[in-house]
Amino acid sequence: MRTPLTTASGTFGYGTEYAAALDYSCLGAVTVKGIRMSPWPGNGMPRHAEVPGGLVNAIGLQGPGIDDFLAYHLPHYVDVVGSDLPMIVNIWGGSIDEYAAVAARLSDAGAPVAAIEVNVSCPNVKAGGHTFGHDPAVLAQVVKAVRAATALPLIVKLAPNVPDIVPYVRACEDGGADAIALINTIPAMVIDIERRRPVLANRTGGLSGRAVHPVAVKLVHDAYRATTLPILGMGGVYEAADAIELMLAGATAIAVGTATFTDPATAERVLGGIVEYCTRHGFSSACELTGALDG
Repeated sequence: MRTPLTTASGTFGYGTEYAAALDYSCLGAVTVKGIRMSPWPGNGMPRHAEVPGGLVNAIGLQGPGIDDFLAYHLPHYVDVVGSDLPMIVNIWGGSIDEYAAVAARLSDAGAPVAAIEVNVSCPNVKAGGHTFGHDPAVLAQVVKAVRAATALPLIVKLAPNVPDIVPYVRACEDGGADAIALINTIPAMVIDIERRRPVLANRTGGLSGRAVHPVAVKLVHDAYRATTLPILGMGGVYEAADAIELMLAGATAIAVGTATFTDPATAERVLGGIVEYCTRHGFSSACELTGALDG
């Protein structure tokens, strides 16, 4: 990555939608929306609700499927963005076999596909509806299966709503992950008190935005103390200070997500602030910020 910044999956489409609103030179990579084997409609409307400090969404991983992605979205990215800016492809599946199958298809895609981000916070259809990311043993199986299916760098995006993140980090290590990503959204619910009904058609969704930032800092710090794997930190990055805080906690790189909805140029401002901070504090590279807590 030429800079420590990427986009957060689910907030940047398939990499081309913000081309007229953001200077992509501030990015070290683009992380695109989740892909599975077949098209997926997502959840019904309404699917998002603004709340103080963030956004609750229940999009439901709507996507075109791997065939459409490879036939249309990937070539369109090359046409609009180019093949030099690495693409990180977020993947998901209803079974371990599906995860592996999607990873295998991406292995032959070529540039700009440079890495896979595995979303383990989706329903495990073959295991009674539990999520892959809430059982370290199952998580390790998913990572091992994807690892066996591809030689691409493998980033595992972990669920934040667990008692202790360390067993899940260890499972990623055991499975052969190259990096971990923290954090995914936090389960949340919004109620319309006048109608006495849930606002979202799905009843519940995932909270992102400023409100989750302290949680992200804590989990990144916990993971950093437990592993040598690089950490892609995310959660409530609106300003350079937010990104720097995550890096000091242990993140190697940063993803900008929900803030992009209100200000598409957020990543540009964040990068400028990181450069200014490094200059002011005598750091020769942003890499030196990782884990650089004084105390």
